[in-house]
Amino acid sequence: MSRPEILAPAGNREMLGTAVFSGADAVYLGLTGFNARRTAGNFTPDELREAVAFCHARGVKVHVTLNTLVYDRELSGLADAVRAVAAAGADAVIADDLATAQLVKSIAPTLHLHGSTQMSVHTPEGAKELAALGYDRVILARELSLEEIRAVCEASPIEVEVFVHGALCMSVSGQCMMSAFLGGRSGNRGACAGPCRLPFDASAGLKPGQPGRACHLSLKDMDYIPHLRELMDAGVASVKIEGRLRTPEYAAAVVTACRAVCAGQPYDEKLVRDIFSRSGFTDGYLTNRNDGKMFGVRTEADAAATRAATPKARELFRRELQRVPVHYELSGGVEDGGVKLTARDDDGHRVSVYSADEPQPAQKDPLPGIERALGKTGGTPFVMDGFAAAPGEGDFGFLPGAAWNELRREALDKLLEKRSEVTPHAVQAFEMPTYPAHTVGQLPALAARFANAAQCPAEAAEKLQYLIFPIAEAESIPEAWRGKTLLELPRVMFGRLEQKTAARLDALQDAGFAGAVVNNPAQLRYTDGWTLYGGLGLNVTNPMSAARYASLGVQGMLLQPETALTAMQAVAPGVPTAALCYGHLPLMLTRACPLRNVRDCGKCPGGGTLRDRKGRDFTVTCSAPGGAGVRTVFNPVPLYMGERLRELPVDVAIAAFTTETPARVSQILDLLFNAQPFDSEFTRGLYYTNN
Repeated sequence: MSRPEILAPAGNREMLGTAVFSGADAVYLGLTGFNARRTAGNFTPDELREAVAFCHARGVKVHVTLNTLVYDRELSGLADAVRAVAAAGADAVIADDLATAQLVKSIAPTLHLHGSTQMSVHTPEGAKELAALGYDRVILARELSLEEIRAVCEASPIEVEVFVHGALCMSVSGQCMMSAFLGGRSGNRGACAGPCRLPFDASAGLKPGQPGRACHLSLKDMDYIPHLRELMDAGVASVKIEGRLRTPEYAAAVVTACRAVCAGQPYDEKLVRDIFSRSGFTDGYLTNRNDGKMFGVRTEADAAATRAATPKARELFRRELQRVPVHYELSGGVEDGGVKLTARDDDGHRVSVYSADEPQPAQKDPLPGIERALGKTGGTPFVMDGFAAAPGEGDFGFLPGAAWNELRREALDKLLEKRSEVTPHAVQAFEMPTYPAHTVGQLPALAARFANAAQCPAEAAEKLQYLIFPIAEAESIPEAWRGKTLLELPRVMFGRLEQKTAARLDALQDAGFAGAVVNNPAQLRYTDGWTLYGGLGLNVTNPMSAARYASLGVQGMLLQPETALTAMQAVAPGVPTAALCYGHLPLMLTRACPLRNVRDCGKCPGGGTLRDRKGRDFTVTCSAPGGAGVRTVFNPVPLYMGERLRELPVDVAIAAFTTETPARVSQILDLLFNAQPFDSEFTRGLYYTNN
């Protein structure tokens, strides 16, 4: 087993220093503007350069997060951000949007590219697809078991990174719109307000309109530190600590614990728990125990424990960890009128300093004392790893201890300065492509997505341009409909679902269907022979990423529903685009089941509701019982654009039906076909915002 990289959060300059002093091998940090933690301190381009110099001097890598969805008007600024990262000499960019990946490869191709967990990659084929797209590392979704992680590591041609400690999003990262639609702050844009920590109550017996009080969407923090040796054995290259919004003391405690376990040593479990937890930790995903014990909230007792543990955690970074080997070479002496001390590291840096005083003849062998003086490297990142002596005639002679200490300090200061020199990445000339705007004011064709075949009215099927059904419904689709039917693939596939889906696609190849809707980059790998369309899970928000997917064979795509109409207009990739015109939006996609707080799978009818603090009910559906399935939490108020269809700057408007009865589906389709106002409460979503 090779020890994985320990990757620590650096939400600001203080946390950066703490993580490095505590022994992190790498840090990840945000450049102001384009990262998934916009409320962290983050770094300006000048501060980033200073951070890289500080880290590289100590042998620590710097990964920069440019991992949010971007809109057309931001692409030029994103290109400038990539240039700033390259100029700073950082080691890698963590990217989500394919536009970011394309800009990195076009502008600074020697920068490493890491696929953000926001890409929802969680399968072997997903890792292979990222490799094909030019990524050097995949950061896996946090919902995987140890066996699933091992399977990805065995198949992946690129490095695999996993989260091992810190907050767990309730939703699969990149597939959550709850903060955006309930609070106007998009988690996909780095501004999550954390609504899942608020009351969402699955308890039975609540009276109509009664506010929910229990927090059944709030997961405990993950803690895989006790399992690090197993993850090492699985082949994980990097273990990541979540927490850019937390304290320096938190970073120090967790980094120290990770280093200890990787070295086969004990660690202070109580300190790790006390420095931050939500009523303890969970390893439920890793160990395949996705039950009600995964849930927890931050209590006053937890906060009190943190206050008490903070002073102890501060001791962990009072002095920095000595880990950079330094080799000394000493020459000269009495007959030469002075001594020369050369210090070099393993990276080829070398400096020499000279004594200010002439040595005097020594009464005894000076070498033991000299070696002790040079070995006192405390307060620096260096540790002596070799001492070669080549005295001149008359030997080294005698110099006072203060003189040797000064020589050592001067040599190490110069060596640290040399190691701090930033090496920028070469930058290529790049001219931002211009993209045509989509026509506004035309009536888009109507399509509809149904949960099952029974939900689709036969008379409506004739009038709709496309019918979209989950692939699980394939055999139930009448042959007369198949020529206009697209089979929708799941946004996430846990367990063996990926292999089963690939086999099912092969079996259905000649069944007469019009195409397949891909919802994850992995699905581009096993859909050969199918006409492909991009679904909700691809998170397309700008023309560059849309054009990239089109170049990969996607013949049309649904734009991400957080995208405002003005931003949609900029996306015209040469293939049809689509937008939702009706539907209870899927706010959250989660492997952990909130209903497990109040019942087990064996007693569950296959779904339920959550009551929020305002008394609103959110429908929860389940794709399959147990850990292989996923749950979807839907907005109680549907999106509707029926009488404003001409304002959608897309080619196709899609009505997405989930739990509606066939009779209700017919009513809503009639409203859409006749461009009528909605007949009950609805929302325009974020279509008229300024994003």
